[in-house]
Amino acid sequence: MKIRIGHLYPDLLNLYSDRGNIRCLMQRCKWRGIEAETVEYKLEDDIDFENIDIILLGGGSDREQKLVVDRLKEIKDDFQAYVEHQGVVIAVCGGYQLLGKSYKMGKEIIEGLNIVDIKTESGEGRLIGNIVIQSDLFDIPLVGFENHGGRTIIGDLKPLGKVISGFGNNDTDKQEGIIYKNVIGTYLHGPLFPKNPHLCDYLLEKALSNKYGNVKLAPLDDTLELRANKFIVDTYVKN
Repeated sequence: MKIRIGHLYPDLLNLYSDRGNIRCLMQRCKWRGIEAETVEYKLEDDIDFENIDIILLGGGSDREQKLVVDRLKEIKDDFQAYVEHQGVVIAVCGGYQLLGKSYKMGKEIIEGLNIVDIKTESGEGRLIGNIVIQSDLFDIPLVGFENHGGRTIIGDLKPLGKVISGFGNNDTDKQEGIIYKNVIGTYLHGPLFPKNPHLCDYLLEKALSNKYGNVKLAPLDDTLELRANKFIVDTYVKN
């Protein structure tokens, strides 16, 4: 089996070690004998979505998001078709916001791709710190680090999880991220996958199943990864 990962605009969207998610995907494939390739795309590059199995859209500052969004609008139709045909996407923080309808920063409104039904508006102060969420997808919590000024409202979409400790999409509804088809949008940085191997494998299985049909990955020894996950849960969740 072989998988191709598309990393969109890592020179602009790579806050808080989002590139580490790529390294985790690649390593977990290598350990299983799965051939994996990562292709990094710059703003001027053409993207052949039919030959990508997983897309990573990382986080960036407001300035970098403005640079990226104009280019994304040029490829919106192809990107949306990829999503609607069950393409796998992990979008983190700024990348997550860009998939939505809009991001309002003061009096300025940045139009997003409108691929998922979310809206974001800047709020007073930043939502910062380690975060723990419980997702219906897993028995084990998801953990990460958040640092965002935007408050995201997700409409009728299913959240990635319920916030147990931290803020999540905003500072009111205790929801974090979204799930739409095979798209995961989230504010969890850190990077996300090394402390959440269960989420990494979930997306790998989705991508490989799209290509080869009903793939179930062989388990790995995740003792160290899950110990890191548990440390954050035990530290920040009060029983």
